[in-house]
Amino acid sequence: MDYFAHPSAIVDEGAVIGSGSRVWHFVHVCAGAQIGEGVSLGQNVFVGSKALIGDHCKIQNNVSVYDDVILEDGVFCGPSMVFTNVYNPRSLIERKDQYRSTLVKKGATLGANCTVVCGVTIGAFAFVGAGAVVNRDVPAYALMVGVPARQIGWMSEFGEQLELPLTGNGNVVCLHSGVTYVLTGNTVKKEDA
Repeated sequence: MDYFAHPSAIVDEGAVIGSGSRVWHFVHVCAGAQIGEGVSLGQNVFVGSKALIGDHCKIQNNVSVYDDVILEDGVFCGPSMVFTNVYNPRSLIERKDQYRSTLVKKGATLGANCTVVCGVTIGAFAFVGAGAVVNRDVPAYALMVGVPARQIGWMSEFGEQLELPLTGNGNVVCLHSGVTYVLTGNTVKKEDA
């Protein structure tokens, strides 16, 4: 075992956890879960058997990563944020065959207590503010807040808001990294070096 697991954690046989990962107090990782290298699973995290977590993700306390949730590399899940996997759940009606996949792309941040309704894609390096409810796809680099979540700006890969309008054309240089971001219509891309 080339990862750390606290004695109170339960890692079911058949789970795959990459080297250098840390599994903290009262975590449960189900058989079949795939977790990358250098991942941190905070206290009381649950990882379902069909969940995929990429390298260097940080899953803070009290987060459940259910079946059919895919986190690419470098995703941050803030404390007590929520994923769902059934769109219209009922206790008396089993709908496990109706799971909707959720994809969170590389480097995205999901703030504390936000909710991600199943079936959406959150773009690379997007930033979802604390308490927001995401019920539709989120563009790469978008800054989303509110209930339901609405876009109020753009974020750099460094994690700072970019001085760009929501739509139109323009470019801006991130003061921390020196990287240029280009807005074309309603899409932001990092300019190749």
